Amino acid sequence: MNEQWSPDDIAPQDGVRVIVTGANSGIGYHTAAMLGRHGAEVVLACRNEQRGAEALTQLQREMPGAQLHLEHLDLASLTSVRTFAARQLAQRQPLDILINNAGVMAPSRRIETADGFELQFGTNVLGHFALTALLLPALEMAAHRSPNRPRVVTIASIAHKRGRLDFDDLQATRHYRPMSAYRQSKLADLMFALELNRHLRARQSRVMSVAAHPGVANTNLFRDDRSAGAAATRSVLRCLIGTFLNSDVAGALPTLYAATAPAVVDGGYYGPRGLFEARGEQVGPAKVASQARNEADAKRLWQACEALTQIMFE
Repeated sequence: MNEQWSPDDIAPQDGVRVIVTGANSGIGYHTAAMLGRHGAEVVLACRNEQRGAEALTQLQREMPGAQLHLEHLDLASLTSVRTFAARQLAQRQPLDILINNAGVMAPSRRIETADGFELQFGTNVLGHFALTALLLPALEMAAHRSPNRPRVVTIASIAHKRGRLDFDDLQATRHYRPMSAYRQSKLADLMFALELNRHLRARQSRVMSVAAHPGVANTNLFRDDRSAGAAATRSVLRCLIGTFLNSDVAGALPTLYAATAPAVVDGGYYGPRGLFEARGEQVGPAKVASQARNEADAKRLWQACEALTQIMFE
């Protein structure tokens, strides 16, 4: 079912605690802003502390009195992920919504994280895998204290449809192609969300795992200086995206829907329902490529993430 859905449909979020990764710009920023505007307490988990502080200042200017907090989190460092999660758990507060939003798209050369992982796989996949596992106790706390079910929302992409998992070279050490590595990471994100749902259902948890994608939105993925292609090419892309496809404001709608809409179901995947799922104000179930439904590969990916991060779901 497709819905003409807008942020006005979000129920009051008073008492709801949310963490949004990559909340200093783009979809993450607008997601944090809208949830804060509806009364949620929002943690902006940002890699760049200066940009995070600027985003926080802007949000506080727009929404005086909103419950907004800035925390440093670099998903390209497992030490940073562990430190962030430890700080959150030490507060002994329930976590109602975790939005795995931050991402890196197609740097032109192969770059490694602090732990030696290829940057896109390390950030988009392993960082969020580790973060979710470490924060699960806070999500389970919310499951026991709130009538509403906590949600993990992982942001995938329509790029997953052309993605393939190369289990023999997940880190692209032999062959690095920027967009191939990006598509693999987004496929892995969606498969993680679906496998996490199966994991949670098997343990009869009330925590939900869902996924969303923004269509093709004019976000920092297209403005970041690590993106593939020359500056002129990126400028053309930005122009085309701004003219024909989603703004980052509109791109946040599927994320907000997945995080708050009552119609969302376990293991659901949501996105815009316009042309080629690239844009549109209608939000509904998104198309899942056949390779993302491969449960054997999903389990293998899960095991690889555990082995690489040395972090397991309790």
